Amino acid sequence: MSGQTATSKKWLQPIDRLALGIMVVLSLLIGLLLLSGDRTAPRVRDFSWQDKQVSARDTAFILTFSRPMHHASVEKNLQLAPVLPEGKPEQSLIKGKISWAGRKMAYTLPAPLPYGTSYQLQLGQAKEQLPGRASQGKSLAPFQATFRSRDRVFAYVGVEGQEQGRLVLYNLTQQKKTLLTPPDLVVMEFKPYSDGDRILFSANDRQNEAKGLLTEQLYTVTTGLSFTSPGRRPGSAKPAGKIELVLDSKEYQNLQFDLSADGQSIVVQRVKRSNQAEFGLWLLQPGKEPRPLETQASGEFLIAPDSASIAVLQGQGVAILPLTSEAAAKPLDFLPKFGKVLSFSGDGAAATMVKFNTDYTRSLFWVNNQGVEKELLRTTGSILNCQFTPTKEKLYCLLTQLIKGEDYREEPFIAAIDLKPNQASSKIPVQPLVVLPEQRDIQISLSPDGLALLFDQVATKPPSASDTLKTSDGQAIATGRLWLLPIVDTATSESPPQVQPDELLPGFHPRWLP
Repeated sequence: MSGQTATSKKWLQPIDRLALGIMVVLSLLIGLLLLSGDRTAPRVRDFSWQDKQVSARDTAFILTFSRPMHHASVEKNLQLAPVLPEGKPEQSLIKGKISWAGRKMAYTLPAPLPYGTSYQLQLGQAKEQLPGRASQGKSLAPFQATFRSRDRVFAYVGVEGQEQGRLVLYNLTQQKKTLLTPPDLVVMEFKPYSDGDRILFSANDRQNEAKGLLTEQLYTVTTGLSFTSPGRRPGSAKPAGKIELVLDSKEYQNLQFDLSADGQSIVVQRVKRSNQAEFGLWLLQPGKEPRPLETQASGEFLIAPDSASIAVLQGQGVAILPLTSEAAAKPLDFLPKFGKVLSFSGDGAAATMVKFNTDYTRSLFWVNNQGVEKELLRTTGSILNCQFTPTKEKLYCLLTQLIKGEDYREEPFIAAIDLKPNQASSKIPVQPLVVLPEQRDIQISLSPDGLALLFDQVATKPPSASDTLKTSDGQAIATGRLWLLPIVDTATSESPPQVQPDELLPGFHPRWLP
């Protein structure tokens, strides 16, 4: 009996009574919480573009919520707007495609966002979806986030003063110019990498170029740019102008080249100095020795956007070959009627090609990966360049028209070709935009957001021994100017406005960075 009394007194100590009381209170609170439900508001846990710099390749963002959401209420209240200089968002929702997977919502844009702009995403008044009920639950905690598109940046070859023959980077958004290559190199051709951090270029020693010696080598140069892109780890920007040799010209003369979209493959056309009959394409990949491609390429070539195949001219047609050095590699396709590949669409599903007709005219064709071939235009002039817009709804082309007279003359012009089907007419609309001076060596470059077109105009002079800048047909360049043509959507206008190009800088061969 005395033992039971001692045990009771032991369990009734003050600290035990306190612990027991706390347990009871907590049990009651947990019970009340379970009966009443979660009182906290749903929120956005993650926004995939938060504080990022998006490019034309970034076509969709993802919102992750803390709870299942009522889809219609989210879609109704989502706002994406540019930020004006005074900081007030312009209420203009960009209509895109929305899809759901549990608590995640993906928003796909209909077109790339304009470059050089700050954006603000806002979401408020959206409701959660109660489990097993048709009614809506609590309102979402107001969410606001900002991000930017990449700056408008392009590169070109300088023509005046210390820029002559050098690769120059120009940030149009920040109005900032950077010289990338040293004065002892004359840049011949260049192609930017997709991340914008480097540029692949071919260049000749300035003294050798003046002597007419063909000693072009391939290099890479850093741009000094580093973008915090969605889905990729932010990297530290390397200083601009750091050059690395990619391919020398000791045994082989390097001619034209192309860079794959993923930056992992370079194809170079080379000819052996000691044996001119040894002529062909070579493949360069990181960590591997340069090796020849087993193909009989007779002219121009272009790496497809998938970075795994290449379009080359073979005899009387265009062959699509796998990008491999294996001798047993067979053509993926062969298009016998075409004599030139101009460009691919961004997804590689379509291409523009040129057919040389027996009546001495040329036809521009749109060809897709399903075997459909559509003639867009036929001309007595030349078809020099065509580039797809990001939406694949239009082409911007550099064409020429033959001027009748005693002398053979071609007048170049830039035109827009609408690829959207027109039920009222089977004719493909071709809209001339700018008529250019009579010269063939003109370069055009469509911006990655599809809203601006760069082109150049060069003036030539009689050649001399000291000339280092030459056109593709060997004429000496006296000077050159770069022009910017804004792209205006004329789809809803019966009388499209006439847009005049803006003169930018001295230079030639401009090319936008991705």
